[in-house]
Amino acid sequence: MVYQPPAGARDLLPLDVAQKRWIEDRLQQVFHRWGYHRIITSTLERIDTLMAGGAIKRSTVIQLQNAEDEELGLRPELTASIARTAVTRMAGVTYPQRLYYNTNVFQRSSDYRRNQPQEFYQAGVELLGAGGLPADAEVLLLIADCLQALSINHWYLILGEAGITQSLLEVFPAHLRNQVRYAIAHLDRIAIDNLPLTEELRSRARIILDLRGNSGDVLQKVSSLDLDAPQQEAVNNLKSLVDLLENRSQFPLILDLSLIQTFDYYTGISFEVVSDTGLGTRVLGRGGRYDQLLGQYHPQGNNIPGIGFALFIEDLYQALAYSQQLPQTTPASNWLVVPENNHAYDAAFAYAEKLRNSTELVRVEMNLGGQDAEAIRQYARDRSIAQIAWVKADGSTTIESNN
Repeated sequence: MVYQPPAGARDLLPLDVAQKRWIEDRLQQVFHRWGYHRIITSTLERIDTLMAGGAIKRSTVIQLQNAEDEELGLRPELTASIARTAVTRMAGVTYPQRLYYNTNVFQRSSDYRRNQPQEFYQAGVELLGAGGLPADAEVLLLIADCLQALSINHWYLILGEAGITQSLLEVFPAHLRNQVRYAIAHLDRIAIDNLPLTEELRSRARIILDLRGNSGDVLQKVSSLDLDAPQQEAVNNLKSLVDLLENRSQFPLILDLSLIQTFDYYTGISFEVVSDTGLGTRVLGRGGRYDQLLGQYHPQGNNIPGIGFALFIEDLYQALAYSQQLPQTTPASNWLVVPENNHAYDAAFAYAEKLRNSTELVRVEMNLGGQDAEAIRQYARDRSIAQIAWVKADGSTTIESNN
């Protein structure tokens, strides 16, 4: 019998890990520079915790059950877990809280196709306890800084505003509103044409569907929809955010007020980061504002504003795969320490320890015997090990460069 990982799972070999770490280390440096601190939450969550925010379908959760017959699930994303942690474990903290994560998540494919990935890696941030233009701008500029740190050039941000879009849907009959919303979320013009709407409402649905493109054009179109005062204020706030972003080094932005999810999760801006290269279009990450989510977990139902994003490590890897930036080999050891005979191991281990105690990272391998001198040298060449230290039992050492 040949043992394989379960369907949808995969193993990361040393080179895979080196490439993944290359991406994660650069993102972590950016998060640190912006004042964010790492949080690690439980891989397992109660199903009711995951379902509370309304953003997760039960069918996509890989479910487990413990001895107490609690329904548990492997986290399919981090926002719900961090929201739960913030209101149950971080009571009394000073806001805003800037948190970041770098972890694995688990999502069952909705169509249950065999061998579809079920484990993914994400890195992202949650900015809790801050609302308004400055917080929105911080998160969007932070995500741009992340992509710059990875030297990803061909990308753009698709920016929506869930609050505006949802308010525009309120004119539709209540029994049809979800269908209109679903059609807009999936850019399904045919579905809109087939819904039992008046021509006026059908035209409005088509306008909402087409609120995508150059920010000036989109803002002009939405302002023509006879907005009430709160809607106009929301549009004005969005315009201020867009102006701030577009004044920052040609921030690549597409405004899309048809960008709406089929669930009530985001309450303000929502966005996707898209890579557009000769290899095709790929979503690198997404996020948005969720000012009512933390109230779902708060003992008194108190809302705490929040906004965040997740970057998808596998998709970042694909965007970088052809740029030759990622490591192409695992890091080579700096030294190979070789005891010259069986009596020299004590001295050899002592010498290796001395090398490893350097203030900088030094990779030191110990030769474990069973090879002649030429085989040892060939091993060092094959592994690109820079130097060999031949150690005698009395501790005397001969250094040999491996060129």
